[in-house]
Amino acid sequence: MRAVIFDLDGTLADTSGDLLAAANCCFRDMGLGDLLGVADAGTAMRGGRAMLRLGLTRAGQGADEALIDRQYPHLLAAYDQQIALHTHFYPGALEAVQRLKDDGYAVAVCTNKPEALARKLLMELGALDNFDALVGADTLPVRKPDPAPLREAARLAGADPTRCCLVGDSDTDRNTSLAAGVPSILVTFGPSGADMAALTPEVLIGHFDELPAAVAALGL
Repeated sequence: MRAVIFDLDGTLADTSGDLLAAANCCFRDMGLGDLLGVADAGTAMRGGRAMLRLGLTRAGQGADEALIDRQYPHLLAAYDQQIALHTHFYPGALEAVQRLKDDGYAVAVCTNKPEALARKLLMELGALDNFDALVGADTLPVRKPDPAPLREAARLAGADPTRCCLVGDSDTDRNTSLAAGVPSILVTFGPSGADMAALTPEVLIGHFDELPAAVAALGL
């Protein structure tokens, strides 16, 4: 069976609002106030540590990795408490997922968000059952761009890991597909969309309406 594997943050859904709010919660607890704003959505898509690193640098504390490591669990706890207040799927995302399933593809999520948080988010958005499998940052001992999570997502979805593609929004996703030897489709509507062409993916899409035809053209 063939599979289409999706990244989550910045690909299927705009999660930046809730991620930035969780980081700012940490900064407020540190007495620093809100350090990140909507212009930092691209950093939010790169994860909690990236947000902490940027905020602390702005506060003049530099990239103190030990401090970042101490604050990271607090960020995750804050995010867990309010994970889907501002988050929403990009237009046409779930419709494209269903179209792919109707066309005979397995569909799965492969994210560098911790698995429990990814699962909770999809549940709160009412979409967990739309996917055949979910692999998070801690499902395996390694995370993207290592190819193992992508291959595991395809395997858990009941598909051949050599007959899949990865839909993503970052250099991490592109490097994952390259390491796995499978094509990637990068989206240009996320926070880092203007940077996607330089990563030379097999396909670029500007709306999820384009996805089913793009997948079909890959001839998985």
